[in-house]
Amino acid sequence: MKINTQTALISGLLRVLSTLPYGLVARVGEALGFLLYLIPGKRRHILDTNLRLCFPEQTEQQRKRLARTSFQHVIRGYLERGVQWYGSAEAITSLVELDSAIDLQDHYDQPTIFLGFHFVAIEAACMYYSILHPVASIYTPMSDGAADAISRGQRARFGTMMIPRHGSARDILEVLKSGKPIMLAADMDFGLRDSVFVPFFGVQACTLTAVSRLARLSGARVVPFISEVLPGYRGYKLRIYPALPTFPSGDSRADALAMNQFLEARIRETPDQYYWVHRRFKRRPQGEAPVY
Repeated sequence: MKINTQTALISGLLRVLSTLPYGLVARVGEALGFLLYLIPGKRRHILDTNLRLCFPEQTEQQRKRLARTSFQHVIRGYLERGVQWYGSAEAITSLVELDSAIDLQDHYDQPTIFLGFHFVAIEAACMYYSILHPVASIYTPMSDGAADAISRGQRARFGTMMIPRHGSARDILEVLKSGKPIMLAADMDFGLRDSVFVPFFGVQACTLTAVSRLARLSGARVVPFISEVLPGYRGYKLRIYPALPTFPSGDSRADALAMNQFLEARIRETPDQYYWVHRRFKRRPQGEAPVY
C-alpha cells in the first residue's frame, strides 16, 4: 500500500518521539497545545461548543481555562503516541500504574466486555493491557488506508486481535465465548443505527445500544475502565472498575443512559482529560438545530 508523504512524516516523527524521555515529550506537547489553542480553528470551535453545552453552570472564564488545559492534553496525547505505538513493552509498562477492582484472570469464567471511554490516555491504557493479557479490540477504520494500516498494526503489535467496528457480530460473539475479552469504546456519535438519544450532561446525545446487545447475546459482564494522566509527568493510571450492575437490564435505552451517567461522573473527576474535541452531539433529535 502506498504511503503518502504526510502519513510517512507523522509515522517517522512518532518513531523519533518514542526514543525521547517521556517527560520531555509531555512538556513539549503541553507547550505546543498552549500555542495551538491560541489559533482559532475547527477543533477549538468543537471543544468550546461542547464545554458550553456540558458546563452551563461555569463562567465563560472558567470554561476558557478548562478548554485551554484540555487542548494541551489533546496535543500532548498525540505526541505521546510515539512511545505508545513504537516504544518497547518495558517502556510502556514502566509508565502505567494499574488499579483494578476485578481479578483480571477470571474473564475465562465469564465473557468480559471492557468498556472504555475517550480520555486522552486511552491509547496508553489499551496498549498496556494488551502487553499483560490476550485481548481483542473493536476499532473504527481510518479513511486514509495507509494511516489505518499503520495504526492497526501498531495497536496489534503485542498480540491484540483487531476487529473493525462494522465487522461481523457473529465473529465478536465467538471471540467473547472463547474466553478472550473485548475492549471497545461507545462514547462517540457513530450514527443513528443501533443508537438512541439519551442525556449526556443534560444534552440529548446519540448513544450506542450495541454494548448492551452484545452483553445480552454473549452473557458477558460489562467492565468499565478509565485511563488517567498522572500529575508530575509520572505517566498514566489504568483504573478498572467493577462490572456495571444489572447490565444489560433488558432495556437498551436504560443501558445507554447508565453508560452515559457513569462516564459523566468520571469526567467530572478529571474534566480536562476528556477528548472534548470530538463532535459528541453531531446528530440531533428530530426538530433540534445543529450545535456545531
